[in-house]
Amino acid sequence: MNGIGSVQATHVDLAAIEDDVVRLAGGQARAVLEVGSRNFGLQGEAEQDALIAGFAAFLNSLSVPVQILVRVLPVDLAGSLQALERRKPDLPAALAELADDHLAFLRTLARRRTLLERRFYLVVPAEVDSPRTNRWRLPWPGPRKLTEPDADVCHRLSTRCDAVQRELGRCGLTVRRLGNAELVHLFVACWSPERARLRRLKHDLTASAGLVVQAQRNVERRS
Repeated sequence: MNGIGSVQATHVDLAAIEDDVVRLAGGQARAVLEVGSRNFGLQGEAEQDALIAGFAAFLNSLSVPVQILVRVLPVDLAGSLQALERRKPDLPAALAELADDHLAFLRTLARRRTLLERRFYLVVPAEVDSPRTNRWRLPWPGPRKLTEPDADVCHRLSTRCDAVQRELGRCGLTVRRLGNAELVHLFVACWSPERARLRRLKHDLTASAGLVVQAQRNVERRS
């Protein structure tokens, strides 16, 4: 991730995003895990007790402070509706009729209320042991010449992420570490949601155009 502006760098304190690691000024590093969810209210009493015990064990296993981030986002049904529309011609008549009913239901639901989804993230930290070992590299030219991050910091992050994934897995939760592109999108979405939406739209349009061009080339090769 390059070209971070001075305003963003000042407020976010972000130096770079590389190797699935968020690098902050001062030698700090962060990994971000996306955590799935379970409907606690739908579980039986025994399952609820097991979930509480498992989450308590996870909290007791933590050796460093972690940040829990919960994002509440509007659900964009456009992609799902388009995918269902594309598949409908290939369905049997009975299923196609059900698909029409489902499409009508989703469109009505989207008009009547704002659909929301919650996404859960766990931010895992790591810091260098001493300012003298700070070897972070900034992604823009400047007077501070810093080298690649300390491999020990990255190793500690990976170890801690593995431990979190293992403990939360015992609660039946899925845990996935975000990669570079996902980290960039998360920062942009939090800092400037409208810009993130436009970037996602531009990416979708570019991907669609690429598929059209590739399909045209395949047709030309066959002819």
